Amino acid sequence: MLISREESALLVVDVQEKLVPAVLDGERVISRIGFLMTAAARLDVPLLVSEQYPKGLGGTVAGLAKLTPPGGVMEKVHFSCLGDGGCSDRISSLGRGQVIVTGIETHVCVLQTVLALLDRGKTVFVVADAASSRGEGDHRLGLERMRHAGAVIVTAEMVFFEWLERADSPEFRDLRSLVK
Repeated sequence: MLISREESALLVVDVQEKLVPAVLDGERVISRIGFLMTAAARLDVPLLVSEQYPKGLGGTVAGLAKLTPPGGVMEKVHFSCLGDGGCSDRISSLGRGQVIVTGIETHVCVLQTVLALLDRGKTVFVVADAASSRGEGDHRLGLERMRHAGAVIVTAEMVFFEWLERADSPEFRDLRSLVK
């Protein structure tokens, strides 16, 4: 199944000030997520950002916060975005059958969110190079568990090129500099 920009939404899970320094390759993860957020904005793909207990963990890192649309942040205390009614309602209100999930930590909040989305019948794509955990084993096993549960594991460039579909489109000409 291909990712469709008309059917998909991008969900960025808990990429927060006090969490990022603790995860592996945090700067790479921020870069990959920023790449997807920029493309989503230009291609009119809905985008939501969750923050786990921001009073304690801080807000979304500055580089991604500036790419977040007004009203796009959802605060939560459950590990799963769907555990909080407000977040769950916001995701449902997008009316999209596909959800592309990025964020931290792969084996906790990303995993629990993905499993809940799958339980609700969503087609879920987890962006492996735009997710991370404190430990490599947790990241790897989180991805394996999500794949086993039915999520499709992809890379940021897979998402990008599937959103674009064609090399002769004005969108491709506008966005191709993002992959150079």
